[in-house]
Amino acid sequence: MKFNDTYFSRPQRYVLGIEQSSGRPYLGIPVSNRMVDYEESYWLTPDQYNRFHEQPDLAAAFAEECRRREHDDLLILKPGTDRGVPM
Repeated sequence: MKFNDTYFSRPQRYVLGIEQSSGRPYLGIPVSNRMVDYEESYWLTPDQYNRFHEQPDLAAAFAEECRRREHDDLLILKPGTDRGVPM
């Protein structure tokens, strides 16, 4: 998988992008476990992706829901046993 970030919000700590091989959009949030900092990425629908670009507050709210693990069903890569915590 190759992730191509298209928008980054430093204050809200999320990215929007397109996964190159599938062409599917995603939202990513930074997380950290005891060994490494990394990004958890969540699939979006094309409509969500477009709406989040137009209305960043909606994207920030969705990112917060992801931090609370409310959208784990949309995780692109399922975490291991040492899952990171949001940064």
